[in-house]
Amino acid sequence: MSTKTFRGGAHPPERKERSAELPIERVEQVKQVVIPVNQHFGAPIQALVKVGDTVKRGQKIADSDGRMTCPVHASVAGTVKKIEPRMQPNNVEGLCVVIEPDGSGATEFMSPLDGFACTKEEALARIHEAGIVGMGGAGFPTWVKLAPPPNKPIDVVIANAAECEPYLTIDERVLIENPGDFVEGMAIVMRLLGVKRGVIGLEENKKHCVDGLEKAIAERARGAGIEIVLLKTKYPQGGEKMLIVAVTGKEVPSGGLPMDVGAVVQNVGTFVAVCEAFRDGKPLIERGFTASGGALAEAKNLYVPIGTVVADLVPEVLKVIEPKVRKVVAGGPMMGVPVPHWTFPIQKNTSGVLFLDASEAKAPAEDPCIRCGRCMRACSCRLSPALLNKALEAGDLDLAREIGVLDCIECGTCSFVCPAHIQLVQRFRVGKQLLRNKIAKEAKHAGK
Repeated sequence: MSTKTFRGGAHPPERKERSAELPIERVEQVKQVVIPVNQHFGAPIQALVKVGDTVKRGQKIADSDGRMTCPVHASVAGTVKKIEPRMQPNNVEGLCVVIEPDGSGATEFMSPLDGFACTKEEALARIHEAGIVGMGGAGFPTWVKLAPPPNKPIDVVIANAAECEPYLTIDERVLIENPGDFVEGMAIVMRLLGVKRGVIGLEENKKHCVDGLEKAIAERARGAGIEIVLLKTKYPQGGEKMLIVAVTGKEVPSGGLPMDVGAVVQNVGTFVAVCEAFRDGKPLIERGFTASGGALAEAKNLYVPIGTVVADLVPEVLKVIEPKVRKVVAGGPMMGVPVPHWTFPIQKNTSGVLFLDASEAKAPAEDPCIRCGRCMRACSCRLSPALLNKALEAGDLDLAREIGVLDCIECGTCSFVCPAHIQLVQRFRVGKQLLRNKIAKEAKHAGK
C-alpha cells in the first residue's frame, strides 16, 4: 500500500512510545465535574439548570435555539452545586456548571435510533441533540458540518486517523480497541450525506491498525464503501486541509471550507460518538485523551466524564512529579495551549494533557531572522511566514492580510523549523486576532 502526503511539513520527535501500547483506562468515579457551557465553535448557549437541581447522566443542561450551537449534557448524575465562571483549557474564563455526583448512576439517554433506516432529518436531529462536535480541533458542531447547502454536494467522507501531534495516542488506541463503533459511525455519516466513498486517512506509523480496521469494515460498514489510505508520517498530516490534499489531490481555496471541494472530514472520536448516539441514545458525555510527558511518572490513555478536573485525577490516576513540571499543555505540543496549572476541566475537544519537563519545554532566546527560507519550505499552507512576521512587526495588518495571515492554521511548523527560534506562530495568532478586530471595527463603522 503506497503512502500519500502533502507538500511541506516537518518531522518533530513523535514521543508516542510511552503511551502507544497502553490500553484505555476508564475513570468513572470523580469528585466533581466542571462542565463548560460553551464547548463548541459558534454562537453561545445558556444553562438550563439552576443551583440545587438534581440531574441525571445524559440530561441536557445547556442549549440554545441558534443554528451554530450545540447542547451540553450532564456527564454524571448528581446535584448542581455552582454555576459560575471557571478557567477553561483555552485560558479563558467561561460559565461552567459544577455537578457533585450522588452515586446513583441515574441516566437520561435518548431512545435508540437506527441510523441506517431513519430519515436524513431525523439523523441530523439526533446528532444535534447528542451534542456532538468535532473532537479533534475547534469543536465545530457536527450537525452543521453534515448539512451542507444543496450547491455543495459531498463526494467523500474522510476519517482523520492521522493523529500527527507528538505524544498523543488516544485515537490510535480507539482504532485498536473499538474499530467497530468507529466504522459504524462513519457508515452512518456516509448514508446521511448520500456518499459512496469513505476514506480512513491513517499515518503509516499506525499501519498495524489496518487488519483490525479491515475486519471492522467487513462486519460493521453495512455495505458502505470505506477504504484505508496510508499517509506519510509527517506533521501536520492530520490538518484538515492537508489531509484533503493527500487523499483527494484537491486544495481547499483560501477562505474556503472542505465542502467547497466536496469533502467532509471528521475525527475518530467523533465517529464513535455518532455510533453511540444512534445505538445507545447516548449524548457526548465522555472524552478520551492521552496524558503524557516527562514530568508524569506513567503515561495514560484515559476515558473520563466531560468536565473532569485534571487536578482531581492527581495522584490516584495521574502521578505528576511536581518538581519536574516546567510546562502543562492542554492538547498536543504543536497546537495545544500552555496552561498555568492543571486545575482545568476536560472538555469535548481535549485530546491530551501534557506535563513537560525541562528537556521538553526549552524556550531558546530568539535571534534575528537570517532569511534562510526554511519556514516557507515547511509551511503546508504555502505561506511566507518570514514575510508575515515582518509585516506584523511593522504593524501593517493590511499587508499581513494580503500575504495570507488568515489562511494560517497555526500548526506551529514554521516555529519548529526556524533556526533563529522565532516564535512565529504566536505572532500570527496575535496578528490574526488584531486583524479580525480591525475588520469588525471597520464593518461597524461602515454600517453606521
